[in-house]
Amino acid sequence: MKRALIGLVLAGLLLLGLSACSGRPGPDDPILSDRKLNLDEFFAGRTLAHGQFQDRFGTVQRRFTVEIDGRWDGKTLRLVEDFTYDDGETEQRIWTLSKTGPDSWTGTAPGVLGQATGIERGDSFNWVYRIDLPVRKGTMRVDFDDWMWLMADGRVLNRAYVSRFGVALGEAIITFEKPH
Repeated sequence: MKRALIGLVLAGLLLLGLSACSGRPGPDDPILSDRKLNLDEFFAGRTLAHGQFQDRFGTVQRRFTVEIDGRWDGKTLRLVEDFTYDDGETEQRIWTLSKTGPDSWTGTAPGVLGQATGIERGDSFNWVYRIDLPVRKGTMRVDFDDWMWLMADGRVLNRAYVSRFGVALGEAIITFEKPH
């Protein structure tokens, strides 16, 4: 019995260690272009996004589109995000972001615990927050480590790493573009 318990604990620690070792972007990664992602400029006006969430095993669980209406007043960026999932479900999230420095942001939205924090660095933006995320049967408290990159064609590629209690749940992959 004692041996089985020790085996379970070791297996759990191994799983946590493996999930922590998965490759992720970091703040010290090289900047790969001379483009500059300015959130206030990119997200002002109407933006359209397409994305999907896949679990930690790579299985696509959900696809969605998002119509975003962004308003920048020189200090605050307000983003009204209207999600439509492939199963017909809809959701709205309203973000209020404040520019706190030349490249730093804080923000909040319903369900976000505390404040989200973000840093623009060259063509990338890293956004970190904890949220009570609506799911099919209520809400689930998860952590987002959200990375965005301005691509050469003017689109923004987003990869959000989602975890709970430090264990990877999956990733959201999204492209943002300005409608023509």
